[in-house]
Amino acid sequence: MERNLLHDLMPNSKHAPDDLSANPASDALARLTRFGWWGGLALIAVGMLISFFAFGYFVIYWRNADMDLVVIYNALLLNDGRAQSYFDHPGSLTILSLAATYRALHALGLIEIVSFAQLPPALDVAAFEAAMTALLRWGRLYSLITGLALLAAMTFFLKRILRDWRLALLGTFALAFSGGMADHIRILRTELLSAGFVTLALLILIHAARTPSLWRPFWIGLAALLCALGLANKVQAIVLIAALPLIVLPFGVRHAPQANARWHISAPHLAFVALAILVALLCAGMAWPLIATGLNAQIAIAHGIPPVIGGRLGLYQSALALWTLALVLAFAQTWRITLAETLATLAAMIIGGSLGLMSLNIHYDINNIVAVLNPLEKMWSFATYAMPAQTTPESYGVIFLRDLLGALARYTFVLHSSPRPAVFLTWLIVPGIVMAWRRGERQLAIQCLFLFGAALCIDTMSIRRGLKLEYFVYTDPLLILAALLLLDRFTQWHRHRAAYAIGVALIGVHIVL
Repeated sequence: MERNLLHDLMPNSKHAPDDLSANPASDALARLTRFGWWGGLALIAVGMLISFFAFGYFVIYWRNADMDLVVIYNALLLNDGRAQSYFDHPGSLTILSLAATYRALHALGLIEIVSFAQLPPALDVAAFEAAMTALLRWGRLYSLITGLALLAAMTFFLKRILRDWRLALLGTFALAFSGGMADHIRILRTELLSAGFVTLALLILIHAARTPSLWRPFWIGLAALLCALGLANKVQAIVLIAALPLIVLPFGVRHAPQANARWHISAPHLAFVALAILVALLCAGMAWPLIATGLNAQIAIAHGIPPVIGGRLGLYQSALALWTLALVLAFAQTWRITLAETLATLAAMIIGGSLGLMSLNIHYDINNIVAVLNPLEKMWSFATYAMPAQTTPESYGVIFLRDLLGALARYTFVLHSSPRPAVFLTWLIVPGIVMAWRRGERQLAIQCLFLFGAALCIDTMSIRRGLKLEYFVYTDPLLILAALLLLDRFTQWHRHRAAYAIGVALIGVHIVL
């Protein structure tokens, strides 16, 4: 039983499931992916380009003032040698990379205006609109290229997590045309890099958890780097980042002696672990000034970040660090990870997190530092805009329950419609989890339950701000991945007489919505 479970969960199997040799005409996946791997990817890319040019590139420059104009304005300020202004999500990486893109385009002779000082006065309407149109169209192309790059990286790991490449291709389509991604490739918003990095980190962690190897600490360190970069671009990423250690916990495999044999206690391995710890301490020391500045109460209060928990800064940040440490140790204990690998993993996480945090030094802005180091306080300042007047601590529970019911209603689509095609996957995920549990596939059921539960909790927290289309990019990948894992395991579903019709309907819903 254990051997079969390991075979089912290992993503690097070169063999397709046994029943894929059945008549392709009866297999919905074969009919839905008839153009093959590369042909399917080409069609997805063409579809994204059509969507981009039909609904994004030629749209007038002031149509999406939030955040298009704000991101462009700040990029122009940076190119003028000025400080980032009034944009404290903080959006640092998006603004920095867009400013660098403008400079590169100017060097190639493709754009003239790259700084605020060069911008024509608004009274010269024709010149101002021409300049803003050029800036925005290049900015939208930047978003498209960024989205395509992130999607390509996600596809790479999806194909390694899933046994069936056809599901990886359909998953790529679902990600590309999910409500969040389809919207973000057409506009300039900070969620694209933030959620893209953290989603990619999740896929890397799942791949690492299910594929023990000498390189596993490296992959986990890379995931930590991506999480820190995602947080540096938008503080809302902290909720998904906090959920990652718990989500990944049930994805381990118990026996992999051929891989874990490399991580035994020996002089070379101890030397490598010692070196990793030394580098981790060095990186943490380099990042410490940023941490100390961000958690300084006087500095934080002066920049509009009063403590919201216990009247002190650093409490939940310390709790989050302990939470992550505890779950790393729980993973090591559950899946019999050696002490050497566990220490190397912790060192890699510190290195990756510190390097990501030090990205704030590229353009040092104390407002960004305070926001990134105190993400819940920053989120609270936005959430309280939508709080009822005279809210008391006793009513917070009632508000949360109401928001939870609101998120559940949206997940049904019937009780509350939503411009979000991924919600229809909940009709597969919920009964699929029950079915997996009843059939003894407890590990699969827990994996999908954690993915679904994390998505629901994050969406519940976003209800305060209307659970806007732009926020789906954080949770749609969780729902899509849960559905893919169930479809990857229950291959008999592919040959159900209604499977092809349902697949075509879901593809149509993604495109139309």
